[in-house]
Amino acid sequence: MKRALIALLLGLATAATAADQLDRTPLEALTVNGEKVKLFPNGRWEYADPAKAAAAQQVAAKYPENQAPPAGAQGGVFGVGRTVAPGDKDYNRGSLNPKLH
Repeated sequence: MKRALIALLLGLATAATAADQLDRTPLEALTVNGEKVKLFPNGRWEYADPAKAAAAQQVAAKYPENQAPPAGAQGGVFGVGRTVAPGDKDYNRGSLNPKLH
């Protein structure tokens, strides 16, 4: 049991060290239209031209899905699902299952 725990801890430490050593340098690429973009390992991309990147960020900031939820909001984990703000009629309503009331 003790050896298995030590092996598990060493494995986790090795995995954490390996994750720290991953190359996270973005790749330079061209779109179909010939515009230069940066491709990040997490799937995100942005324009390589700083002016175009800033303009794209301003446009993206207008969409509600790109906004952080208000403080104290419920739900909407990781941007998925509905976020219920304090003051909404559904805030802290609990389960709709009558067996759990």
